[in-house]
Amino acid sequence: MVNEFEHLESGKLLLASANLLESHFKRTVLLMCEHNEEGSLGFILNRPMEFKVCEAITGFDEIDEPLHMGGPVQVDTVHFLHTRGDVVDDAQEILPGLFWGGDKDQLSYLINTGVIKPSEVRFFLGYAGWSAGQLKDEFEEGSWYLAEGSSDLIFSDEYERMWSRTVRSKGGEYGFIANSPELPGMN
Repeated sequence: MVNEFEHLESGKLLLASANLLESHFKRTVLLMCEHNEEGSLGFILNRPMEFKVCEAITGFDEIDEPLHMGGPVQVDTVHFLHTRGDVVDDAQEILPGLFWGGDKDQLSYLINTGVIKPSEVRFFLGYAGWSAGQLKDEFEEGSWYLAEGSSDLIFSDEYERMWSRTVRSKGGEYGFIANSPELPGMN
């Protein structure tokens, strides 16, 4: 496998390699929202939490969807991805039709008035972050694979199979990797 780091940019997916066993990132799929010479930031897509957005975040009583663990950094902060950058001020486009952040109070109002559907937003507690050079080192160690991002995947609720399906979609030898057991010694 080639080092894919030089193709990393916002909107790409980071897939934990099969041998990355660190508990925060084991078999995770992350959306990269920011990547530059100062560092990188993304959100884990396949770690829903046991409680709902309406139970955890004031002003979002209409969202009966799980809050997601975005990553181990600043777990006291809330972030959101959405498809409505056309009506949410200060949203940053990550992929065509997919946006990160914006005015949270405005988002709450737009959801409560029915302009935005709860299914058009995904909320995250914390984020995954890397300082300058750290993620490059992790790629060189073989900790990550890179894949193309898509809104369909980001809003998918097939959390259990997201990692294996996304790794398999890379084709070739990745099909074998996607089918490998989590604990090869237990096979």
